[in-house]
Amino acid sequence: MKIGFIGLGIMGAPMAGHLGKAGHELFVHTIGDVPAFLKEYKVTACASGKEVAQQADVIFTMVPDTPDVEKVLFSENGVAAGLSAGKTVVDMSSIAPIETKEFAKKVNALGCEYLDAPVSGGEVGAKAATLSIMVGGSEETFDKVLPLFQLMGKNITRVGGNGDGQTAKVANQMIVALTIEAVGEALLFAARAGADPAKVRQALLGGFASSKILEVHGERMYKRTFDPGFRITLHQKDLNLALSSAQKMGVALPATALAQQLFNTCVANGGASWDHSALVRALEKMSNFEIPAQQ
Repeated sequence: MKIGFIGLGIMGAPMAGHLGKAGHELFVHTIGDVPAFLKEYKVTACASGKEVAQQADVIFTMVPDTPDVEKVLFSENGVAAGLSAGKTVVDMSSIAPIETKEFAKKVNALGCEYLDAPVSGGEVGAKAATLSIMVGGSEETFDKVLPLFQLMGKNITRVGGNGDGQTAKVANQMIVALTIEAVGEALLFAARAGADPAKVRQALLGGFASSKILEVHGERMYKRTFDPGFRITLHQKDLNLALSSAQKMGVALPATALAQQLFNTCVANGGASWDHSALVRALEKMSNFEIPAQQ
């Protein structure tokens, strides 16, 4: 297939690579240069989203936030300007569900289909093609794009209509943030009590407290490897979506609000670009104790 991919960052580049490796022809647009490893595939660099849409049948977007998606899709030289009837737009960014529904309506009005398909799994999942993909849109369009999703992920679920994929992703990010916070508290407690946090983590991995967060980010915490990964600023954006939506719906999210305050503490101490596992640093600052680094 002729596939468009806009946004070749930490996540987007390996995701596009899996599509290229499978033999699909790629038309790409990104800020900066196209990553060198993609050039071994059938890749054409395009000057704009409009040009991508003119060339490709299915256009993927993977950019940081709601305003970025709107710009990519609907600016003067955006994707919408290059669409023709029968094409499909798939936004894999993590953005606001309400705006997503509006974007879908605008694309549908052009005779094209729209899926929101945010992902979970981070850079590791993007590189390994093991992402969880949460999809909102029609079942017919989902079935059409599913073979492409299967090149990038393993757990692929159509949640419902447009916007429902983004709602699922917001819920995912709430759970991830709160689990990072719990793992951080546990390992900080263990280290301060004199136990080896690496061995405590290993023991917990065999029980009911086991989780992917404990496995991956627990290790990051005692190895002090806080390069992203998934930047704290991006997780803040996702929790802002949760908290603002909850306010509109009258839903209480007290623990989510706490996690956001801990991320705010990290940013105030220069950690905007730290991996989100570095939330533990906010807890360490409050406790005046740091988990000892070990390899």
